[in-house]
Amino acid sequence: MKFFPMFLRMTGRDVVIIGGGETAAQKARLMLKTEARIVLAAPELDPELAALVADNRAVQHAGEITDDLFVNAALVFVCTGDEDCDVRMAQIVCDAGALVNVVDRPDLCEANTPSIVDRDPLVVAIGTEGAAPVLARQIKTRLEEILEPRLGELVALAGRLREAVAQEVPREKRREFWRWVYHDAPRTLFARGAEREAAEKIKAAIAAGGAPEDDARGALALLPIGSPDPDLLTLRAVQRLQEADLVVCAEAEFAPMLELARRDAERVIVGVSHGTEDWLLSDQRHVVLQDYEKGARVVWLVPRRDAERAALGLPEDVERVPAVRV
Repeated sequence: MKFFPMFLRMTGRDVVIIGGGETAAQKARLMLKTEARIVLAAPELDPELAALVADNRAVQHAGEITDDLFVNAALVFVCTGDEDCDVRMAQIVCDAGALVNVVDRPDLCEANTPSIVDRDPLVVAIGTEGAAPVLARQIKTRLEEILEPRLGELVALAGRLREAVAQEVPREKRREFWRWVYHDAPRTLFARGAEREAAEKIKAAIAAGGAPEDDARGALALLPIGSPDPDLLTLRAVQRLQEADLVVCAEAEFAPMLELARRDAERVIVGVSHGTEDWLLSDQRHVVLQDYEKGARVVWLVPRRDAERAALGLPEDVERVPAVRV
């Protein structure tokens, strides 16, 4: 590795952005997600950057750029738009001993900006040392699908409760407890927007000294499909497929969507791997409920026209997931 991946503490540190145009604004937007103080080093700022200064979200340094500017800098971005100026600025920053990133000049960079999946405090960074930024963005897109938007809130809650877990849950039960938090009911509830119920379950488990042993029911998601094109699946539909222990496809044309399911999930394709093409919804429902009641995560793909009939007799907590983007 030419670049070692690591995370920098930004609290109480400066991020200096040398430049005042659109590229500098792009870096400022990124750094606003951190707790660093943003210093904009340029005699003139575009309207967006000027607004940040006016709102006290950044400070402007319009004077000469010297080593003193970088004393407290965790990171420096150079993006003046002038190639010769960028080279001079990069040398000044390096001589001052600060980490420098020169936009569009990987040969001058001591630090690279990765593609980021932000579920603060859970953060995933993907880098290719500048060799394949398009690939990094593709990986980012896939991870955005896997990591549900509310996952960071669950991680933050778990962080606040770690001390309580250390006090109440025996050491030999902690691994299973955290597996339950991130793989079972709490994570599912958070993903559905039921944060309060998830928090209550976690706190009850802490008070009981560990993860519940008799939480037998699984999770059941009903996905009404209007188009069999996997590229049209919603983010939530993809998430449910990637969590599933069992996926039941009511029609064989839905089979391409199984490519998005968890690799070791059991698959039932009506008319191909199980039953016949005329296998009744009631028969499929029986299979779905059997595994659900044993604690499995089940996804049932049904034609949109049959969604209401399929839902008859399913438990009240079944999740109806909008499956295809319109």
